[in-house]
Amino acid sequence: MIELTVATETDIEGLALLLLDATAAGASVGFLDDTTPESAMEWWRASIDDAAVVLVARDDGGIAGTVQLRPASMPNQRHRADIAKLLVHRRARRQGLGGMLMREIEDRASSAGFTLLTLDTKRGDAAESLYRRGGWTEVGVIPGYALNPDGSLCDTVVFYKALAVSSRRPSAD
Repeated sequence: MIELTVATETDIEGLALLLLDATAAGASVGFLDDTTPESAMEWWRASIDDAAVVLVARDDGGIAGTVQLRPASMPNQRHRADIAKLLVHRRARRQGLGGMLMREIEDRASSAGFTLLTLDTKRGDAAESLYRRGGWTEVGVIPGYALNPDGSLCDTVVFYKALAVSSRRPSAD
C-alpha cells in the first residue's frame, strides 16, 4: 500500500537516502557520486522550504518516491511551475509509482491555478517515456546539458504540459 503525503522535516533523512539511491543508480538529478548523506539532507531541508509542494510516497520500506512542484518566480509567470526531482527508489520501480506521483502533482498544480508545467529529464532515462505516456510534449534536446553522477556529460530533454484552466489563480507569494 502506497501512502502519498506532503513532505515535512521528519522526512529529510529518508529523502536524502532516496536521493543517494537515485544517484547511485546513475540518475542525473543534480548530484554527483561524491554526494554525502549530510549534503543531501541539507539540500532537502532547503527544498522543502523553497518548493510549493514536495510529495512523498511511502511503502512498507519507507520513502519510496518523491516529486516537487516549484512555481516560477517572476511576476509574469505566476501561471506556470516546474516539476522537479521525480525520484523512485530502485526497490519500487516498475510498479506505477512514478505515474502516481506525476498524476497527483499535476492535480495539485491544477487545483492551485497553474496552467502550464515544465520539466526536464536525462535523455534515454525511463522517465522520458513516462512523461510521454502522461501527455507531456517534448520541446527539444539540449546536448551536454548536465553531468551524470560519474561526471560524464548527458543530454537533457525538455517537456511541457498545458493544464486545464482553473477558476483559481496562483497566489502572489
